[in-house]
Amino acid sequence: MTASADLGMLATRWLLALDDELPAARALRRELHADPHVSGEEGATRDRLVAALSDVIPFVPMTDAGAVGRIGPAGGPSIALRAELDALPVSEQTGASFASQNGAMHACGHDVHQAALVALMRSARRIDLPFGLVGLLQPREETSPPGAQEMIEVGVIEQHSIAHVIGAHVHPGVATGAVASAGGFINAAADEIDIRVEGRGGHGAYPHLAGDTVAAIAHIALGIPEVVRRTISPVRPALISVGTLNAGLGVANVLPAHAHIRATMRTTDVGDRTALFAAVRTMAERTAEAYGATATVALIEGQPALINDHDLAVGINAWLTRLGIPGDEPMRSLGADDFAYFCEAVPSAMLFVGVETAREQPQPTLHHARFLPDESAVDVTARALLAGYLAAAEGLRAAG
Repeated sequence: MTASADLGMLATRWLLALDDELPAARALRRELHADPHVSGEEGATRDRLVAALSDVIPFVPMTDAGAVGRIGPAGGPSIALRAELDALPVSEQTGASFASQNGAMHACGHDVHQAALVALMRSARRIDLPFGLVGLLQPREETSPPGAQEMIEVGVIEQHSIAHVIGAHVHPGVATGAVASAGGFINAAADEIDIRVEGRGGHGAYPHLAGDTVAAIAHIALGIPEVVRRTISPVRPALISVGTLNAGLGVANVLPAHAHIRATMRTTDVGDRTALFAAVRTMAERTAEAYGATATVALIEGQPALINDHDLAVGINAWLTRLGIPGDEPMRSLGADDFAYFCEAVPSAMLFVGVETAREQPQPTLHHARFLPDESAVDVTARALLAGYLAAAEGLRAAG
């Protein structure tokens, strides 16, 4: 019997076991959705998930609000599945019977990911796994410091010999019930640029005696898109969006001595990340100088670009087909996810599960107060994670 056929039999048994776990997982999703906790306060969510798996696998606390647990062979390489724990500070407007009432909301689908992971790990206890299966209950995906980076820094990869990490994220931009899997760039690196312009303040009637920080900051803001166009190849996505621009004290005839820009920079190539910031800094400094002011430009580093492993993605697509799950076009965006740190550490893959919110048109986006995937999303997400495990296991077997 070939290794692929052997894994095929395992998949059949695992799917049957998973079907038995899904009704309870859907109920767990509703419970988790009703009691969300924002970044840094996810301990209660972690504890509920650990309790749901307490008869299957012991979990060890990790970082401030995370945990890790392993099932299957104790030695050798393992394959990890990630579920994010945090909710968003959004007041829910779905009207669901299990809607959150505490001012936080699982508006990014993390409740679905959590319930799917529980279902798959509970069903795994009935399967003779070829490689260890590690559950990563990760805090702080939505804020900094990123939970994924911290779990790596405290040694989760080495402690469990993790060879691959698989993530699955619901998304209304993917066909409902389908799963999008692709290698290469998936999400952008997300950094912030802080620009502070200082000049000699003065009277609006005597601008020749002052350094004009308002004119300088305005021209810097308008010049940023041109810097992107002239620095980055148009075939590689990149952007800078100004989110904050402050100058003045609300007085018409006072020229302010200070002005400030805060912008988000999204890039999909490591070299572009460095080159684009350098070009913005040069432009800002010289523009400010032209208006009799000075500019200080700082980069606040965020998540790196999320790059899926090509071979793993090919294998996942093959297993999605074998499991009867329809595929969709690759889901790539300039959004960001700290799963990127796992991709930097070991060959890994993030999948996107197509979902819809019933009776809503147009469909609410991620982070929207009315975003509420149908409970069937738990089923598809669990099967997507299963496809990821099977593809990783096939690759590990082939590598010997």
